[in-house]
This record gives sequence, C-alpha cells and structure tokens, in this order.
Amino acid sequence: MPTIVDFNTVPELFYELSLKMKGKNKTAYAFKPGSNEPYQEIKWDKFTKDVYALAAYMMDAGLKKGDRFAILSENRYEWAVTDFAGQIIGGVNVSLYATLPAEQVEYIINDSGSKIFFVSTGIQLKKAVQVKANMKSVKQLVAFDRPRNEKMIEEGGVLMYEDVIEQGRQKYPELADKIAETLKSVTASDLSTFIYTSGTTGNPKGVMLSNNNIISNVKAAHKIITIGMEDRTLSFLPLCHAFERVAGYYAMLAGGAEIFYAESVDTVSKNLTEARPTVVISVPRLFEKMYNIVLKNVQAGSSLKQGLFNWGIGVGKKSITSNSPLVKLQKKIADKLIFDKLKDRTGGRVRLFVSGGAALPSEIGLFFQAAGLRITEGYGLTETSPVMNVNPVGAERYGTVGHVIPGVTVGIQRVSDGKVIAQLSGDSYPSSLSSDEGEILCKGPNVMQGYYNKKKETEEVIDADGWFHTGDIGRFVDGYLQITDRLKHMIVNAGGKNIYPGPIEDSIKTILYADQAVVVGEAQQYMAALIVPDFEALRGYLKANNIAAPGKDEEVMEMDEVKKLFDRELKTINKKLASHEKVRQFRLIQEPFTVENGILTPTMKVKRKVLEKQYADLIASIYADDQP
Repeated sequence: MPTIVDFNTVPELFYELSLKMKGKNKTAYAFKPGSNEPYQEIKWDKFTKDVYALAAYMMDAGLKKGDRFAILSENRYEWAVTDFAGQIIGGVNVSLYATLPAEQVEYIINDSGSKIFFVSTGIQLKKAVQVKANMKSVKQLVAFDRPRNEKMIEEGGVLMYEDVIEQGRQKYPELADKIAETLKSVTASDLSTFIYTSGTTGNPKGVMLSNNNIISNVKAAHKIITIGMEDRTLSFLPLCHAFERVAGYYAMLAGGAEIFYAESVDTVSKNLTEARPTVVISVPRLFEKMYNIVLKNVQAGSSLKQGLFNWGIGVGKKSITSNSPLVKLQKKIADKLIFDKLKDRTGGRVRLFVSGGAALPSEIGLFFQAAGLRITEGYGLTETSPVMNVNPVGAERYGTVGHVIPGVTVGIQRVSDGKVIAQLSGDSYPSSLSSDEGEILCKGPNVMQGYYNKKKETEEVIDADGWFHTGDIGRFVDGYLQITDRLKHMIVNAGGKNIYPGPIEDSIKTILYADQAVVVGEAQQYMAALIVPDFEALRGYLKANNIAAPGKDEEVMEMDEVKKLFDRELKTINKKLASHEKVRQFRLIQEPFTVENGILTPTMKVKRKVLEKQYADLIASIYADDQP
C-alpha cells in the first residue's frame, strides 16, 4: 500500500503530513499522564506547531545544517517533536538508549560532537549533569521533565523543555522563512541520523544513515505491509533503535497511523488493552512471554482444559491451509472457547504483529498463527536502515525471515573461500532459489554511509564490490531467507565441528520452564547450556505434581525433581539435533541476564564474552572431568 503522501526526505515526510492533516482533528500521538489515567491524545495541528516552535529555538541557538543534536530519552511525545524539529533545519539526530550509564553517554556525545543535548527524566538528567564538564561540544542542555532536585537545573545550566518551546514560539515568526528554506534544502543524500550500535564488545560505533537510507526502507515497507489512516500502534521498543525508528515510527506516520506510547516496557501488557492497537512492532521476547503465560494457565488447569486447548491448537493449525467448511466451523468454536481470550489481552484489535531484532522460534510463530494472530517476521541490521527481508503477509514461513524487500539485493557468501554463491533481488519474486549456507551480504539504497570517524571499521564491513557483510550466517530456502546464526557466535568444538548456538538456544527457550538460555562449548567435547529458569512455571509444576517447594528460588533450582525435569526436556530437544549439537550438560542460574548486570545489550542481545567471563567457574565445572 503506498504512503499517504509523497516524500524523499524525513523533513519532507513531516512537511507533507502536516499539510495533509491540517484542520482534520487527526490524532498523531497519545500518552498516559499517569498510570491510572486514560490516554491523552495529541492532534496533528498541535504537533505541527510544537515542531516549528522547537525548530525555531534550535536554529536561534545556533544549530546549523549538518550539526548533531542528541536525545537521551524513553519513547515519548517530546522525542518525536525534538526529532522532527532538528531534522527540518538540517540537523542530524543522535539518539541514546535510556539504559546507558553516564560514561557511555559521555562517549557518544563526544564522539558525535552533538551541540544540543535533550534529556527526559531526572534520572537521565543526572547522568548528563554528571559528565557535562567533559562534553565539550554541548552548548545547550534541555530537560523534558523538571527534576525533583531543583539544584540540578541551576548547577548544571539546564534549560526546561516548556521554556525553550515558548521561546521558540516567540522566535518563529522571524525565522519561519529561513526554516522553510532550510527544510526544502535537505536532500536525500544528506545525513538524517547517527544510530550507535549497542555492541557486544568495545565502544559503540555511530552508524551514519542518510535520508535516502531511511526513506527507501519506509517506502519498501509500505509495498509489503498495509498501514493506513485507521491504524494505531503501541510504541515501546526504544526509538534509538533502527527497527522501532523506521518500522514503528516513520513507516507508521507515512501511512497516517496513530502512535500511542507505552508507559514503559514493563507495562506493555496493560497498555495493549488500553491503547487497543491494530499493528504492534515487537521483538520475540514479547511473544515468548505471551506464549509461556498461555501454557502456564493451561498447565494449571484441569485435564479437560488441557485437552480442549490441544484440540484448539490442532484446529487452528489445520485452518491455516484448509478451506474445509468443517474446519472453519471448528475454528470458530476454538476462537470462542480459547483464542478470543488471548486476543482480548492484546486489546482485541490487533490485525498484525511484526517481529524483528532476533529470531522468532517457529513454534511460537505457528502458535500465534493458529490463534488467528499473524506475526510477520523481518530481518535486518542498524547498518541496513534496518530492514532487508520480510515474511509476506499471508504467506509466512516460520523459521525464515521471508523475502528480500523491494530495491534490495541479498547475497550468500561461502565462508571457506569468500565466493558469492547466491544472490536474490527483492524485485525478482516469485523465486524458488535455494542455496548452501554462508555469510549474508546486502546491497541497496538502505546500506549505511559508514561508521562515523571509523574508516577502517567501515571498510571491514563494506567490501570493494559494495556488499555489506552482516556477520550473520544463512541460506535461501525456496526464495525465503533462513538465518542460522551470527558468524562470530560460531562455536568450534574439540573435534573441529562448527556449531551455531542460536537455533539451539531458541529451542531451549520454548521449554515452558526456561526463561533464558545460552549454549557454550568452545573447544570442548560437547555442548552445554546455562539456563535461567522460569521460577513461577517451575513452582506451578511442583504444585501440580504434589511436590513441596522450598521458599527460595536458589533452593528450587537444586531440587532433584527440577534437575530431572530439565534433563527430560533437553533430551526431547536433543532428538532433533545432530550429534555434535546435542546439549549434554546444563547448569541452572538464578539471576536473569539483563542490561543492568551487563550481560545483555540495550537491544537484548547476549554479550557472550561478558557472560563467559562472569560464569567462568561454573562453565569450568561442567567440563571438569571432560565427560558428557
């Protein structure tokens, strides 16, 4: 479906939308003023005025075309105002994860040379004030929220958002023509944003994305997925991440959809029922949690309830491909008895989930499809703006990431000799191409301009032929791209076998009693797993089997019954794995892998080296006798 306006740059997207929506009382955004308060909607006319007011302030403060402005904030209305305000005067958006510590904030601000720095809450302001003296390029520090500690405002030289907006309103009349002129001068080749990769090792790199990088991706998305004026999305993935920025923000606006902000990632379940979105952009973690909640409820029910659920899943899977009147009737009954309750938990209006950022276990994709809630899985990286592939709606193939998007070419390069053994353009479907496994490459208008101030690192990932090397391993299967794992995650066991842990970990995470899992075994005789249990599910299992459970989680982990349970579950998974891939040993870990304890990146990817160092003794204990 085409976008509702025509545009070639991010500033043009805002300008054309502001004209189209003028005077129509159309909602642009909505937020919750308080946890127990209803969503407050913001119309396009107010949004337009706020953007121009802040643009006037930023221009008057000295921000020129090509200058960087930074945002350290959770997803919220002010983020969107700041983004468009800076970009319509030619500024380059530098966004930071709200979870970053002060020293990483300092690094990114200095590396990017940002001149105006916007922060959200008192927590984020505290970080900025803490390192302000070291951020030499920053001329203005602006806070969205007034901190409880008023001294921070004076001592840190902090300006308040509402004040600068008002100053901008006063300045706008004299700067209106200059703003309009600058907006029109921004070209497709001009930089739009620096998105700093979270990085599993070392300092983050600033990915330079042009207006054309982003806009080409937005337009390609609209050729694959229908987004219209009647749609609404719930925004909760970080806007500083390329996936949410393009798919959950620009692409939504380009279709005329409304953006409702979740209060936080912890309130998504509640906000889904309040916002009642039609399209939801998420990472697999949300679907894994929903799936496990459903299974827990079924497990806690009677044998009749469990039998009914299994019947419903069977009917749902049949209905995906069957046109039988009997199957259709059975599906209606299954919806009424089982699946409508799940749909109600999503707000009752979701017509499409879009998953990205990590692999979606095929079992979970099929479960949601059987329930009548389609998940379309996509694939890409920050460096590809970000989307490269999307599963076609109505022809999804779970376990793959779908077809190459229009305008983009994806190749497979054999790791052993560097030869490109297959390539497929997004404009050449339908295709039945299948290939051997290799590194996934990408060419197209979505490929980044490079890493800021890092020529060597840029040349390491973009070769002389223009291919961007993703570092992911995969193959084509009947024209669908299947991801195997990350090249750098490859484990070489003691026998020299190459093993990709990702698919094995995805299988372990479908165990009802497992919350997180990491597979280890570099230079060892066999694979092993570190597993963070789902203690709520474990206690439910113990109760259902009349086994008394101790009060502490660490004591639950040590129970023989629990260890035997995981052993049985892993043996079931091992039946589907090659001999050298089988998980022969495991250890249970009480503390979850989180951003806060340094094991996860802000995009929820495991920092394997950090984990292996932190749990070195535990891993060593697995292989102490070198016996499976």
